[in-house]
Amino acid sequence: MAGLSKPDGNQGAFDAVLSALYAHPFKIHRPDTQRVPFVFASPHSGRLYPAGFVAQSRLDALSLRRSEDAYVDALFNGAIALGAPMLAARFPRAFLDVNRAVSELDPAMFDDAFGLRVDAVNARVHAGLGVIPRVVRDGAEIYSGKLSSAEAKERIARLHEPYHAALARLIDETLQHFGVAILIDCHSMPSAATVPDIVLGDRFGASASAEITRRAERAFEQCGFSVARNTPYAGGYTTHLYGRRDDGVHALQIEINRALYLNEHTIAPGANFESVQARLTQVLGSLMAIDIAGLRGNSTRLCTQVAAE
Repeated sequence: MAGLSKPDGNQGAFDAVLSALYAHPFKIHRPDTQRVPFVFASPHSGRLYPAGFVAQSRLDALSLRRSEDAYVDALFNGAIALGAPMLAARFPRAFLDVNRAVSELDPAMFDDAFGLRVDAVNARVHAGLGVIPRVVRDGAEIYSGKLSSAEAKERIARLHEPYHAALARLIDETLQHFGVAILIDCHSMPSAATVPDIVLGDRFGASASAEITRRAERAFEQCGFSVARNTPYAGGYTTHLYGRRDDGVHALQIEINRALYLNEHTIAPGANFESVQARLTQVLGSLMAIDIAGLRGNSTRLCTQVAAE
């Protein structure tokens, strides 16, 4: 499992992993020329685990990876050849979740809350899935003890804030060039008997034009995927933050069923990975051919301003 191991007493190796993440928390994959008004983001596919974080955890290495949207960045990378940039986090979701607001913190996780901005605890935080998660996806507790507020602030400052600054810049560049920007936030979901292949989340129409969602739905169905809208995933912090239809900025969340492409027990690409990847690239090509004439907004307010709110 690349990037994840128990500490071996080599402090330099531990420092190298954490330092590398803080120096380069994300990767931007750009086409030679951006040809379409789309930006792709993969916030939960990071798989570099600092050894100190693993040492703090009561979980084994494999269990820590249960929260990953494993290999989603690779699954959607056909978007780059089609002319769209992709932003991919390098740090794992279990370490910090950029699809949460910085104030979505559980004060009970910390030995002190000095200097932390904590809003009223919402359902996500109560469930242990705040910006610094308390549990992995299956509900297992991550930490064997409390964290310091200084550590929480450092993770937010060194990972969350740079990630969203970079995403806002990509959206701004796209908006200025094309007059419209369409963010596709890429995720995966655990398999279950009632879960379809794909769930499209547009916050019930608030974050993206109905035409974008309809076109995505048709494109997936034409490639043989079963599709649901907004249930059980309607979109998170990212679609809420950037989806500003009146400004010509649309945000659509795509969740793909992990059973289609992943061995969920070993967290390794499954036998059908390449075929699903090819079908997904076909879907994205159809989606990105959308007529953008009716998607432009009524103002030119920049997304960097939105990101600062």
